[in-house]
Amino acid sequence: MPSPQVAFHRTELSVILSLYGRMVAAGEWRDYGISCLRDVAVFSVFRRTAENPMYRIEKRPKLRGKQGMYAVIGMDGQVLRRGQDLKTVLRVLERKLIRAVE
Repeated sequence: MPSPQVAFHRTELSVILSLYGRMVAAGEWRDYGISCLRDVAVFSVFRRTAENPMYRIEKRPKLRGKQGMYAVIGMDGQVLRRGQDLKTVLRVLERKLIRAVE
């Protein structure tokens, strides 16, 4: 029996989509995609539709006991923030929103 794929729970998606909506309103983000794979669920954020994602928000349950199952990864593949709490991990992106509004 194949192992089930990893997906974002409704509560996790509402946290992510709340940030996404604020970033769209600020003109920073335009599109997103969601991938649910065997080891990871990925929410990719795009400035334009046909390009590489600006950010990837990843959920990797296997890392729950180590550095945390949530991560925000930049365009260059650099991990910007990792942790156990999704809202805390997403704060790295909210700082960019504050800068965009000023």
